[in-house]
Parts: sequence; structure tokens; C-alpha cells
Amino acid sequence: MADKAKINIGANEYEVPIVTGTENEQGLDISKLRAQSGLITLDVGFKNTGSTTSAITFLNGEEGILRYRGYPIEQLAGQSSFVEVSYLLIFGELPTQKQLDQFSHDLRVHTLVHEDMKKFFDGYPSVAHPMGQLASMVCSLSAYYPKSLNPDPTPEDRYMTIIRLLAKMPTLISWIYKKSIGHPIMYPNNNLDYVSNFLRMTFGNPAEEFAASPIVVDAMNKLLILHADHEQNCSTSTVRVVGSSHANLYASITAGITALWGPLHGGANQAVIEMLEAIKADGGNIDKWIARAKDKNDPFRLMGFGHRVYKNFDPRARIIKKAADDVLESLGLEDEILDIAKQIEEVALRDEYFVERKLYPNVDFYSGIIYRALGFPTEMFTVLFALGRLPGWIAQWKEMREQKQPISRPRQIYTGPNERPYVPIDKRG
Repeated sequence: MADKAKINIGANEYEVPIVTGTENEQGLDISKLRAQSGLITLDVGFKNTGSTTSAITFLNGEEGILRYRGYPIEQLAGQSSFVEVSYLLIFGELPTQKQLDQFSHDLRVHTLVHEDMKKFFDGYPSVAHPMGQLASMVCSLSAYYPKSLNPDPTPEDRYMTIIRLLAKMPTLISWIYKKSIGHPIMYPNNNLDYVSNFLRMTFGNPAEEFAASPIVVDAMNKLLILHADHEQNCSTSTVRVVGSSHANLYASITAGITALWGPLHGGANQAVIEMLEAIKADGGNIDKWIARAKDKNDPFRLMGFGHRVYKNFDPRARIIKKAADDVLESLGLEDEILDIAKQIEEVALRDEYFVERKLYPNVDFYSGIIYRALGFPTEMFTVLFALGRLPGWIAQWKEMREQKQPISRPRQIYTGPNERPYVPIDKRG
């Protein structure tokens, strides 16, 4: 395979390097094309543009492959924990037992959030969205740790910023949930593991002991692992772009949270439940809505089916389907919304229309079902997505800084008016 490609523009010919990744992905390096030819490339939405090289996540949508640092997602979700996967993403290798013990200890002793931050909630109206609160709270953490603002921190200071962010995120999210229902907040119990502690702070109360079911803890671990990173998506790219200005980690992660807030990105599992609620409100006639989904002239689409990246199947969906089944069976819930979801799943998995088009249930379909079964309101779903994606964002920010990437500065093709003189207001129209 040639290591260069040629671009002919009029009478001129330019050579651009061909870059090959470790999984034989190839791309044209046009970094110097503008300097050579005066031309830029136009790729609206960056759908075909690689903004970076990265050693963190490999995703092949055509083959349904997802790997973190080379490890198949199926093996990590089946055998690892969210804390261990976080270490892997951020530091590049699976930890030894000693490293994992130290990492887990460091997370446990930094779960508390400064008491003054509780006062912030007094300023939020009762209808404040959880994602807006989370973005504000995460950014506000920087005020309590001024060393994190140093654009060139020591390795020790950078490590502590990473630890604090990972450790305090579950606490902040549990506070947001507790405040939304008018309940007193729960402080961390650092004798518990990461996920169990989060579930206790979220669903427990000070008056009695709370212990999450092992099946629920396992399902939550899997959900967080499956969401931990997903290559250069909207929010991850945003974290890297903001971080390229040497913005601190708290500010960069806040940018990722706000990007994830958009319904085209992080709101997919919430949209699944809203769709199911609409079907229920309409009488629960599954056949009617399936027929609508097949009608190309009907704007209705089944939410949580198919994926813009995975053209065959979403490998994460196969893993979380089993967890969803286990959770529903263990909780023994009677919920019409969940019943409708199971009916739609059964139809879509065997109906020729969906099978031919590879419109299989994706991770958002099953994650929405699990979160509802656990008792999370739909407006909390994207916040939980952010909790899972946090180590991936941190890993991407850390990699970008260690690679000493320059500040991001996309180009554009200007389509506005040509130069024109200013017209005084009394002479306009």
C-alpha cells in the first residue's frame, strides 16, 4: 500500500501522507494542504474528518466491534468493574491488584463534596434540569481546588484532579436526585464499592440501612462500563477542543456535559421512555405503532433501534439485554411501560422489516428500561450517561494534553455578503 496520495488541482499536484492505524484504518493527512495549495477541505459536521490519533478506543461500526485499549467490550463488561475500566481508560493498562487497591482507596477518601456546595441548590428553581445542575456543580469544583487551574500541573496535582472528579461525581448526582424529590442528601459510605455507594446515596435514607441488590449493582456496573467511552463523538470531541485551549479539567468536562445534554446525543434513552409513554397514552396498541414505524411517509420512528455508527448491531446491546432481563426478573415489577417495551423488542427482533434493515434494539433501548426499573426519573437518564462517560472524557483530555496537541481551530468556507459600505440609519430603506 502506498504511503502517499496525490491530489491534482488544476495543473498542480500535491502529495499528502496516508496515515495507517494499528487496526489498518487509513486516512489522508491534509494538515499541510492549505500551506501548500491555499485550499482547505470542507466536511460539514466532521463526519469524515479525523481530528486526532488516539490509543484509547477502537470502534468498527460495520463489524459491531468496540474495544477499550484493545480489550473487547464483551470481556470488560463480563469480567471487570467500572473502577477497573476507568483505570484502564485513563492510564492505558489494566491495573495490578496493588494499583487497583490504591486507585479504589484514593477514590473512596475523596467522595465528600465541600459543604458550601449544598448552598448552590438553594438558588435553583424547582424545575431546574439535572444536566444544568450537574454542569454548574462540576465547573464550580474548580473554585475549591485552585491548583487544578494550573495549565501545566505536576503529575501529582493532575492525578488528584482526576481522582476528585471521579470520586465526587456520584455524590453530586445523588444530591441532584435527592433535591429533586425533596429528600435529605445522603453522605458517602466509603466502606462500599463505587457503584454500591452511589446507589445507596441515591435511593437510601438516613433512617434505615440500604443495600442494593447484587443484580442491580452488576447491571449498573455494566451500564457504566458500556458508556465509558465511544471514540470521537460530539461530547468527547468537545472535551478535547475545550481542553486544547489548556482549560482545566473541570471546565473541559463541563463542556462535555453540556454537549451530552443535547437530545441528539445523550437523550436517546430518555426518548425511548417518552416514546413508550406516548404508546401507553394512546392505548398501548403495539401493532399500530409498529405499522407507523414501517410507513416511510410517517415521521414516527422507533427510538432505541438501530445506530448511526453501528451498521450491523450494537455490541453493547447484547450485553445489556441480559442485564435488563435479570433486573426486571429480580425486581418483579408490574409496569405497563416496561411491558410495552418487551412487546416491541420481541416484534423488532423477529419482524422481517426490522431484521433486513438491521434495526436491532441498541444500548439506549435497554439502558432506558433498566433506569426506569430502578426508579430513576427520565430527566436523570442523561446525568447517568455522563457518570459512565466521565472516565472516557478524562482519558481523552489527558491524552490530548500529553500529545501536546495545538489549540483546535477549524476553518470555514465563507458564504456571506462581499465587502460593502456602511449606510447611516437615516438613509436605510
